[in-house]
Amino acid sequence: MNLDQTFDRVLSRHAELSALLAGEGVTNDAQNFVRMSKELAELEPVVAGIKTLRQLLSEMDEAAQLKDDPTADADMRGLAEEEYYALKERLPGVERGVQLALLPKDEADEKNAILEVRAGTGGDEAALFAAQLFRMYERYAVLHGWRFEVLEVNDTGLGGYKEAVAAITGRNVFARLKFESGAHRVQRVPVTEAGGRIHTSAATVAVLPEAEEVDIQIDERDLRIDVFRSQGSGGQSVNTTDSAVRVVHLPTNLVVQCQDEKSQHKNKAKALKILRARLYERERQIKDAERAANRKNQVGSGDRSERIRTYNFPQGRVTDHRINLTLYKIDKVMEGEALDELIEALIAADQAARLAEIE
Repeated sequence: MNLDQTFDRVLSRHAELSALLAGEGVTNDAQNFVRMSKELAELEPVVAGIKTLRQLLSEMDEAAQLKDDPTADADMRGLAEEEYYALKERLPGVERGVQLALLPKDEADEKNAILEVRAGTGGDEAALFAAQLFRMYERYAVLHGWRFEVLEVNDTGLGGYKEAVAAITGRNVFARLKFESGAHRVQRVPVTEAGGRIHTSAATVAVLPEAEEVDIQIDERDLRIDVFRSQGSGGQSVNTTDSAVRVVHLPTNLVVQCQDEKSQHKNKAKALKILRARLYERERQIKDAERAANRKNQVGSGDRSERIRTYNFPQGRVTDHRINLTLYKIDKVMEGEALDELIEALIAADQAARLAEIE
C-alpha cells in the first residue's frame, strides 16, 4: 500500500467514526463508545496533517504551472516562483510530521511507570551508584511535574541501595522513560579507594508501564502471600508487627516484597502494583518479540542485561552506547537537568528507525 492509499484509508476511517459517533445507538454501548472516541481523537492530528500536506502539494502544483507558463505575466511568474520554492522548503517538515503521526502507537506510552533500580556488580560502590541513579530519576520527575512515590527501598546502611522501586505518575511518563531500561555502568574513584584507582561498577534499571486492573487481572488463587516482621538495615526492627508482605505469583514465580509501610494492607497494595506492572511488561515483551526481532536499527531492546550507558566521572562524561552520544556534563545529567538531551536523542533515533521500516 503506497502513502496515498494509506492517507485515503485514514481519512475514510475518520469519516466513518465521525458518522457513527454522531448517529444514534452507539451510545448504548458505553465501552464501544469510549473505544471509538479514543480512536477518533488519535486520528484527528493525523487527518489534520494529511489535509495540510495535500493542500501544500496542491498549492505547489498551481505555483509550478504558473511559474512555467510562458504566456503568464512576468511579475506573476516571479511571484509564483517565490511561492513555489517557499512551499517546497516547507514540504519535508510537513511530510515528516505526517509520517511520524502514522507510526504505530505504543499503547503503553501514555501510562505511568514503575521504576526499578538494582545494584549490579561492584559491591558497595554499585549500591551507591544505584542510589544516585534513583535520585537522578526522582529529580527528573520533579522537573517534569510528575509524582514520584517510593514503593520499596532495600538500603545497605551506607547510603547505597541494593534495590529501590518507585511509581512515577504524570503525563507520558512511560514514553519518556522507556529507553532507560538496561545496564548503567559507572567509572569513578570510590571514596574508600586510597590509591586513587578508577573502579567500574554497574546498576540495572527497569522501567515498566504501570498496569491497571483492566490491563492485568490477577487470580488470588495464583498468589502466595507471606507476612513477616519488617527489618531495617543492620537487622534492626522497623516495627513490632508482621506488616511486611512478600507476594509470589505461582504461575510465573515472580516475587515482590514490600515493607516500607507500617500497614500490612498498604504493603500488600504496593506489592500488587509492582507485580501487575511486571506481568504486564512480560506480556508486552512476548507480543513484541517478533516485531523486535525484525527491526534492524533498534534503539534498545530494554533488556536489563544490555549495557546502555556509561557514566565516567573523572572525564565528566556520559555516553549512551546505543546512539553513540556523549555529553560532557555529567553533573547536570545526574541532577536530572540534562537527562532530556539523552532521552530526546533516543526518541529521535527510535522514530528514524521506525520510519526507515515503512519507507
